[in-house]
Amino acid sequence: MTYRRWAYLIVGGALSVPYLVFAVAAVTVVSSVLFESSTVGALVVGGAVTLVVVVATSFLPVVRVLEAVAVRELLGDPARGADGRVVGFRTRARHSLMFLLHVGCGAVLSMVSLAVPVGFGLAVIAMVTGQLVESDDATVDVPPGWESVWLPITFVIGFVVLLYLVWGVGGVLREVAKRLLGMSAAERIVELERQTERLSERTRLARELHDSVGHALSVVTVQAGAARRTLHSDPGFTEQALTAIEESARTALDDLDHVLGLLRDGDTTRAPQSGLDDLPVLVGAARLAGADVTAELHGAPADVPAVVSREVYRILQECLTNAVRHAGRVPVAMTVAIMAGGLRATVTNPLGAARVQRAGGGRGLRGMAERAELLGGTFCAGPVGVRWEVVVTVRWGSR
Repeated sequence: MTYRRWAYLIVGGALSVPYLVFAVAAVTVVSSVLFESSTVGALVVGGAVTLVVVVATSFLPVVRVLEAVAVRELLGDPARGADGRVVGFRTRARHSLMFLLHVGCGAVLSMVSLAVPVGFGLAVIAMVTGQLVESDDATVDVPPGWESVWLPITFVIGFVVLLYLVWGVGGVLREVAKRLLGMSAAERIVELERQTERLSERTRLARELHDSVGHALSVVTVQAGAARRTLHSDPGFTEQALTAIEESARTALDDLDHVLGLLRDGDTTRAPQSGLDDLPVLVGAARLAGADVTAELHGAPADVPAVVSREVYRILQECLTNAVRHAGRVPVAMTVAIMAGGLRATVTNPLGAARVQRAGGGRGLRGMAERAELLGGTFCAGPVGVRWEVVVTVRWGSR
């Protein structure tokens, strides 16, 4: 982590070089034009001009993007979601301030990082020559030999101090980046809403796959076993079982193609989803699978909103799947009563061999409950005496 922070500061030092060159040029020009006899005035005015240039360039989109990338990659991603493509003056000002801190701290620590190893080399040479600095203006002499060993030791200690300084400054900049470049409360809400939408869509698609493909596989499993047992003794029944397998597999493939279309490009027209109008087909497929299903439909399915029709159909499909899977070849009674502004669907079957069924668990039951809840309806499933009963009630319109 220390080395990543050091690299971040070195990058800041590299970015500061053009500004330092500009500052030297600005101070020179100001000194020669306005403050020929005042060095301090030239430094103040030249420094102010340089600061204005730094601030102006920090608002450039490319600079914001580069700074956001540097923070993400070199400071351990403290500003998740900050990519530099921002709107609003306050957000741009926060990015600008982060850039100024980066360049300023980077310039200072980069110079120190260069000075420490150079000073260590000069100190080692001074132990041999007895001269630490030699120039036309001044010469610094030191005792040669081991008497000057404290000089390189001092620079070694300075290097250790530099490491801690880099770690500390990098840590401070990391925390500052969290506050300046991190997502605001409004941005976090938007991101959470997007995540919620994605999770809801994934959950819905998972329910679709579970209900349609799970139903088909249950039918295929039952019919394949029956066909294997009657292959030689009852060819007619075997043909009927294979027909049920074919129809179930074709329906599952259509549903799978529909879901994959949604995942791929959001195309919802690839395969229209089934609704209450398709109940006769669903019941017929269940009968082909060997289930003894009696179905009663009271009212007009066309009066049911499309979303309610689709979701209730899936619930009824899952009920038939569970009956075939858990209870075996038992009679199943299905009743759908469509009333003004609502409907009530009931599915019952004997418990059969599965005397104990899960009243509170299983993906199928959870999926049916979730569908009913999304519609604002009620869902109840569990044993009633020696029968398993599922009741779904949904209302629409004025409530």
